[in-house]
Amino acid sequence: MTNMSHDLAAAEKASAKVWVPLLAKYRDPSLARSLFEVMVTGVAFVALWVLAWLALSVSYPLALGLAMFNGMFLVRLFLIQHDCGHQAFFKSRAVNDWLGRALGVLTLTPYDVWRRNHSIHHAHAGNLDRRGIGDVVTLTVAEYQERSFMGRLKYRLYRSPLVMFVLGPTYLFMVEYRLPVGLMNAGWRYWLSAMGTNIVLAALLFGVYLAGGLAPIFLIFLPTTIVAATIGVWLFFVQHQFEETYWGREVDWQMHDAALLGSSHYKLPQPLRWMTANIGVHHVHHLYSRIPFYRLSEILHDYPVLAEAQVLTLRESLNCARLHLWDEGSKRLLSFRDARMLRA
Repeated sequence: MTNMSHDLAAAEKASAKVWVPLLAKYRDPSLARSLFEVMVTGVAFVALWVLAWLALSVSYPLALGLAMFNGMFLVRLFLIQHDCGHQAFFKSRAVNDWLGRALGVLTLTPYDVWRRNHSIHHAHAGNLDRRGIGDVVTLTVAEYQERSFMGRLKYRLYRSPLVMFVLGPTYLFMVEYRLPVGLMNAGWRYWLSAMGTNIVLAALLFGVYLAGGLAPIFLIFLPTTIVAATIGVWLFFVQHQFEETYWGREVDWQMHDAALLGSSHYKLPQPLRWMTANIGVHHVHHLYSRIPFYRLSEILHDYPVLAEAQVLTLRESLNCARLHLWDEGSKRLLSFRDARMLRA
């Protein structure tokens, strides 16, 4: 066994909390770098929107292709918004929040609602007794077997690729995010966030309609948004839904262990790593969420043990779509078929 393997084994045996003070030195953002990341992503997004609009007069398929490609830059804008929600992108809380709110209009994501629900996700990820907000609904094998026929059918439909990665993302961003779901009774702030985002978005779309009719809405806005939503949901899914992820009951659950062991290192090739703003380094992000995304690669360079932890390649990630049920006995995420065989 190599020294790196020994280090990894030792790190897994120790509490992941030991990483917190080591990672704290990477938390300070660079103003110049943050401004550059916003500018280069925003300029590319707007430029592709303009090119797609101009292409409408030449070729609808060309405009559609440009719009779909622009979905990648909308994902990147969402991930900048994500860092703002963690107060990681700028030192000023106000700058983080207002940039996050502005980007939330483009990403169709009410910033304050999403930030609150996402903080719940970080606080309870991997806790079987605190499921339900900001996560992918996951049943244990026992819970699934105790459901009625209709209950099992509903869960199978929910976890099917068609719903999870095709219909679900569109519903989530187009419909569910229009209300402060999960925070309906939590106060006016979240209603203001949702309704304010809706009003500004509606005004922008009305302006697009006045300038170009329905074509830019159906051939640019919708394709860009749907592609971005689908990619975003897939990324979130594989960050926690892999075979040897971490789930535990409240009595045994430990937040930092869940962060390290229950989050994947989605090792994407370039340029996908750049386009997804290093969100694949998710285990480090969950260990210390105040670190700007552009500093995560420094950590992997300085701590090779983290670079080798929870690695999930692009090819391996495709297998995650067939995993649906958590087995508390073997501590693995299983397919419906594997769970059936286990029961037999």
